Amino acid sequence: MYEDDKSGDLNTPHSLGRYRKGGLVTTNDLRRFVGIPTFLRVPLMGAVEQPKVGIVGVPYDGGVARTPGTRFGPRGIRNACWRSPEYHPDLDVALSDHNTVVDCGDMLVSPMLVSDALETIDKEISALLAADIIPVSVGGDHGITYPIMHAMNRVHGKFAVIHFDAHSDTLEGGYTHGTMFRLAVNEGLIIPDKFIQVGIRKTYSRTDFDFQKQHGIQVISVEELQEMGVAGLTEQFRRLQGYKVYVTFDMDFVDQAHAPGTGSPEPGGPTSAEALACFGALKGLNFIGFDLTEVSPPYDVRDLTSYLANLVLFEMVALLIAEARD
Repeated sequence: MYEDDKSGDLNTPHSLGRYRKGGLVTTNDLRRFVGIPTFLRVPLMGAVEQPKVGIVGVPYDGGVARTPGTRFGPRGIRNACWRSPEYHPDLDVALSDHNTVVDCGDMLVSPMLVSDALETIDKEISALLAADIIPVSVGGDHGITYPIMHAMNRVHGKFAVIHFDAHSDTLEGGYTHGTMFRLAVNEGLIIPDKFIQVGIRKTYSRTDFDFQKQHGIQVISVEELQEMGVAGLTEQFRRLQGYKVYVTFDMDFVDQAHAPGTGSPEPGGPTSAEALACFGALKGLNFIGFDLTEVSPPYDVRDLTSYLANLVLFEMVALLIAEARD
């Protein structure tokens, strides 16, 4: 009883044999608390010959109106990766079975010049698309979606959008993290009547949704979402089948009790379990890309939000792997 493991050469994660081997640990070690943190502990860009999915950090928060800090989102999410899952039972996807997902690193984005930053994001996403890599972008504030949509549009033409958020982000005005979807519609980047906003619960005036009504944009309020559940949400998303779909997820979609580390937290939203369940409604769609935004580690508590962000990323990547397989 309580004797040391005598095996010395076993390769199971908890065997002393793994520690006696020595050597340096880089990424994706099953012991998790060692090694270099990457998104979902996947290999770095360059370590995979033909990557199909690229998770890329976009450390930019120049679109924020009040509370910056999301520039630290990619780093915070990577640091919390040590508990990220490996296997998705519902989709029967194991990351280790598919050596096609990579961490592309972070974009070198100017924190001072907005136009410079947006151009850089556009170019870097365009480079991934040119390499036949589906981008999963990690912000950063939600304004990063604007240049991403420009890059997507040049390759795919107009596309459908599913937008998880507490806010509609269709305010009037110049570029901020609260105006980019109005800009995208007005500039003809996306298909307005194939644009579904989910979980919206913050309104500023009685005219907030006039723009949506004018352009045929569907808004599913948080109350409607709670009433319809995943089955009802699946039915709503079904009308996007046959279209190219981009999915954008703002962390404040989740109730502030479950995701405190965000710049514009809102109460009354889905729990973490309810938010993750929403990804089940996305199965069967044709995805061209994803993004996850508005994780702000300076406001987080014990990495609750950063760890949840890893689970959201895992859902996104698992969907892409399952789509390619099926």
